Amino acid sequence: MLTKKQYDLLMFIHERMTETGVPPSFEEMKDALELKSKSGIHRLITALEERGFIRRLPNRARALEVLRLPDSMTPGVRQKGFSPAVIEGSLQKPAPERTPFIRPPLRPVQPSVEVVDVPMMGRIAAGVPIEAIQQKSHAVHLPADMLGAGEHFALEVRGDSMVDAGIHDGDTVIVKRTSHAETGDIVVALVDEEEATLKRLRKRGNTIALEAANPQYETRIFGADRVSIQGKLAALLRHY
Repeated sequence: MLTKKQYDLLMFIHERMTETGVPPSFEEMKDALELKSKSGIHRLITALEERGFIRRLPNRARALEVLRLPDSMTPGVRQKGFSPAVIEGSLQKPAPERTPFIRPPLRPVQPSVEVVDVPMMGRIAAGVPIEAIQQKSHAVHLPADMLGAGEHFALEVRGDSMVDAGIHDGDTVIVKRTSHAETGDIVVALVDEEEATLKRLRKRGNTIALEAANPQYETRIFGADRVSIQGKLAALLRHY
């Protein structure tokens, strides 16, 4: 899920490159999105790049490449229905009557492990909007003793910015909702009330650093008043 400004910028870049073959300048992007400064464009470009929508080409000014568009713009493939063929056998002589067997009622099976439903709130990576963790899509069923006390939510990881911490693209992270975290915790952090990201937290004085676990991504440093903690990593799920 993208914010409106992230979506508008991606489509502006895509349309300009389709028409002219040349990406727009930061000044043109700022004017098109009616932003006050180019720093806002830089944050949006970084967010789109880390989510895998665009790529900046090295050693070339204004060099951008659109890698993909949002899933909602990709036409789906209609699945064909399945209609089983039925072959009727030949008629047989009626079987002799038998005393009907009455099955006793089944007793409900009591689960041996308490299971809780953790809401899946969307996808998370650098640049994912906070709305993505406020819209429940379905639930993940997990043993209660896996989580402990507190409120939890699940997010699907997009991108490879935390790969060296063992968090891969497509993994599901279970996050404990909290506004407090310590240096070294992996957190879901909200920056400028605009974008949420999964990063390792570092505190120093009045600044906060959001550190990727991949040398290809730079550490982002903000004033403490620009970052709020939405939760911290509690568990990780992976499908093979």
